[in-house]
Amino acid sequence: MSESPRTFVLASRASQLAQIQTNTAVDNLKALYPNESNSAPKFTTSFMATAGDKNQSQALFLLGGKALWTKELEVALLDKTVDMLVHSFKDVPTSLPEGCIIAGIMEREDPVDSLVVKKGKEDVWKTLDDLPEGSVIGTSSVRRVAQLKRKYPGFKFIDVRGNLNTRLAKLDDPDGPYAAIILAKSGMVRLGMGHRLTSDLGPPTLYHAVSQGALAIEIRSDDTEALELCKRITHRDTAWRCLAERACLRVLEGGCSVPVGVATALEDNVLSITGCVTSLDGSQHVEHTIKESVSSVEEVEDMGARLAKKLMQTGAKEILDEINRDRERRAAEAESKEKKT
Repeated sequence: MSESPRTFVLASRASQLAQIQTNTAVDNLKALYPNESNSAPKFTTSFMATAGDKNQSQALFLLGGKALWTKELEVALLDKTVDMLVHSFKDVPTSLPEGCIIAGIMEREDPVDSLVVKKGKEDVWKTLDDLPEGSVIGTSSVRRVAQLKRKYPGFKFIDVRGNLNTRLAKLDDPDGPYAAIILAKSGMVRLGMGHRLTSDLGPPTLYHAVSQGALAIEIRSDDTEALELCKRITHRDTAWRCLAERACLRVLEGGCSVPVGVATALEDNVLSITGCVTSLDGSQHVEHTIKESVSSVEEVEDMGARLAKKLMQTGAKEILDEINRDRERRAAEAESKEKKT
């Protein structure tokens, strides 16, 4: 008797966007078996809340690194409750738990950040330059705040948490403080809300987050069946660009809250990668670009690592050291305040 085909469980966070992204991965995997034969593997989904979803009150800057979005999922993966994790690649730490690997990287949406203005103001505020002095901009990203303070010191930046629908509701509240918020374009497009995007904020105004716009699949390192499936749906150009960006971030030891921005392009096996590190107040900014021919993952990762070292040598280390000291101070203050209450 032949063995029954294996059923792979794909898991992710429970947000609407995460579920859409997971179903995209399922569709890509199912497309490998267009004839739906009885021997083809099956694919199902599972969704769960993570620490980052549960804590909506504290700023990401104080909460810690990217494991906020992945830890509970990885526990389920390692105990074999699920078989594949579908992530927004930008949320994945550059170092994974032992026994876990990134096996698949799907084609990237546009990684740019975008401006979204309060409903009713779309005809008046087309770009950041149109917003009046003192406008309140909502974003939970210190990378965005740091970079934008360089060009727009007159704006006030306030943390805004929650899923995309929650953040848009806070923006559109007539009594709310926000004139605009800044979001990743890719998430809005995947949610079918691209019509709300006011304008894109690309380099040199705003360099995007590492791996932004890409979806990654994490599996157990010894799961050879899952590995072969993930290889077949991996988009090479996206993988090379994202792996170069992640190699840069790994050397800089950045997490969710570190203002590291990147931009990459790959054409005819020539990779261009720009990286920048910006102080929280926008007063210091270090930026560098490397452009070389590449022929392997090892070469693209080496480029990213060398870019990071160049940034560290030209001022990024001092900026990151000061950010870490500031984070420790603020975390201590928050802990002290919590004890008193």
